[in-house]
Amino acid sequence: MATHADTSEHHHPPGLQHQFEDMGQQEESVAIGMWMFLVQEIMFFGGLFTAYLVFRSKYPMAFAAGSNHLNAFWGGLNTLVLIVSSLTMALAVYYAQKGNRNMQVILIILTMFFGAVFLGVKAIEYTDKFNDGLVPVAGLNKRVKDTHKASSPGEEHETPCYEVSHGTAEHAYVNPRGEFLWTDCSLVKLAQTENYLTDAEKIDYFSNGQIDINKFRDRVRIFYWIYFVMTGLHALHMVVGLGLMTWLLWKAWRNTFSSEYYMPVEMSGLYWHFVDIVWIFLFPLLYLLGRHFMHT
Repeated sequence: MATHADTSEHHHPPGLQHQFEDMGQQEESVAIGMWMFLVQEIMFFGGLFTAYLVFRSKYPMAFAAGSNHLNAFWGGLNTLVLIVSSLTMALAVYYAQKGNRNMQVILIILTMFFGAVFLGVKAIEYTDKFNDGLVPVAGLNKRVKDTHKASSPGEEHETPCYEVSHGTAEHAYVNPRGEFLWTDCSLVKLAQTENYLTDAEKIDYFSNGQIDINKFRDRVRIFYWIYFVMTGLHALHMVVGLGLMTWLLWKAWRNTFSSEYYMPVEMSGLYWHFVDIVWIFLFPLLYLLGRHFMHT
């Protein structure tokens, strides 16, 4: 004769934790918890986007100059990669709901592959910034001594302010102390001629009526601070996402998820989509706005 305990065990849904009465209560609690976490993340990134907007509105030419140096091809490729990864993640959720183990495993692996490609592209971009002296932290850029002209100990050379034909390398890279370098004044000169400068820029870029490369460099440096903080934190979120995908892959391989229990896949998918959406905003703000000045 079946006991009450045997009946309860027989009807115990897979994945139901002991603190919940049924799967409906568990799924509701998990969903609320994830959405509260995502709201906190939105507020976190919202503060960074606000800082970006404040400084860009004050120094649009400095931000345009910094943005023009970013590689839009790599940024666009990463955007495409993340869009495709969102598709594979959504399909992984779908097949988890269907209880299709093999398709879950394949799609989670594909999602992880696209996430790894994204991080690889970011590594290429960061390496380029290191080699060009555009890391805003002093001493963290590539160090190259000036071998063309000997200098006496303690002698300092002022960095010239010259115009750059974008896409060409007119001046050799010299950076013995790994400082942040910026010598391109072409956009400031264009903005001055066309009367594009804001009131703040008319004060902050000039000394005695002449463009001060040191002042302009410091404003471009603000752009790169924001660039590295925002893209670096986004990349950190991607690393966390890959960690989640690794755990999901292990659980999916063990055929854990089914039509009755798939919430871990769905909630991980929400996190992955959030990370993708953040990049959808970062790409145009950092890589595209102000790029039209290159063709003026």
